[in-house]
Amino acid sequence: MDLILRGGRVIDPSQGLDGIHDVGFANGKVAAIAPRLDSATAQLRDVSGLIVSPGLIDLHTHVYWGGTSLGIDAEAFCRTSGVTTAVDTGSAGPGNFLGFRKHVIERSEVRILAYLHVSHAGIYGFSSTVMVGESEDIRLMDPVTAAQVADANRDVIVGIKVRVGRHASGDQGVAPLTIALQVAEETGLPLMAHIDEPPPSYEEVIAMLRPGDVLTHAFRPFPNSPATVQGTVKPAVLAARKRGVLFDIGHGMGSFAFKTARAMLANGFPPDTISSDVHALCINGPAFDQVTTMSKFLCLGMSLPDVIKASTENAAFALKRPELGSLKPGSVGDATILSVDEGTFDYVDVMGEHLEGRQRITSRGVVIGGKWWHPTP
Repeated sequence: MDLILRGGRVIDPSQGLDGIHDVGFANGKVAAIAPRLDSATAQLRDVSGLIVSPGLIDLHTHVYWGGTSLGIDAEAFCRTSGVTTAVDTGSAGPGNFLGFRKHVIERSEVRILAYLHVSHAGIYGFSSTVMVGESEDIRLMDPVTAAQVADANRDVIVGIKVRVGRHASGDQGVAPLTIALQVAEETGLPLMAHIDEPPPSYEEVIAMLRPGDVLTHAFRPFPNSPATVQGTVKPAVLAARKRGVLFDIGHGMGSFAFKTARAMLANGFPPDTISSDVHALCINGPAFDQVTTMSKFLCLGMSLPDVIKASTENAAFALKRPELGSLKPGSVGDATILSVDEGTFDYVDVMGEHLEGRQRITSRGVVIGGKWWHPTP
């Protein structure tokens, strides 16, 4: 073996595993999990007192650094956030995806996967001074080229992205979503739909989504909240989950409210996936990073194994990449070392509401491709 993580609390929901184990890596993959592993050739890392999880997957990021104004540096973000797979959600469209691939994805030590935007240039007009919804102009929808680019880059493109809502699509309603769904059908890929304020309504959007499609910003505030004023889950939302639509957090700068989350969790409706939607305008708050977003749900009452599952196994399911999000022998050799710190921690949502939490999930190390990658000792 090349690396052994010694004595950590291994939480791997994909195996129903929660206990003290060693984890060994060889040839870029998980080699073994056992109470004790020994190898004369392995680098040994003592992680006793810490948590070892499958490599965290952030299902919603924007990491086309330098190519779009909202892009952040994936490696800098992942080192501090414990993320081993960053999924870029529509920063690039078919008109500029090859630049994203050549200059960012292929140079990154962190795995970057992508939802390809159906808009020709992706999310091109999003900054602190310019806010142009790329779906407002139907002329920018480029389904033919999107299908071609997706087919040619299936090793890194995992789905099709579209943004609808008053800010993203103006008065176009569900028209961009209809076009994106055609691309998803043509390519056999899942769709991720962004929703902001109406039009269209939350109900209109989820009614169009198929099993395996993802609604991101799923726990957003009013308007277009999934919860009623009485604090119940809207019937259309329950029906969508029943038929297999996946609900992703996508925190970002305007898409997550504690009020909504409390209502959804109280009704037994946790998110399928927890993601940060980190980008240049929210990396310094209110989203910050993946482990902060996970910490919010821990403080809202989700169990630690369920929070980890929503950032590993469930995210891998959404991506249709079962080799990720697991520490099963033979899986990709990614792991995240975490601690759950006790204390008093201030969390804030996009509405400015503050939550005083008693716990915080912190990244303490990262393994990528079977090698210790985190810069700290």
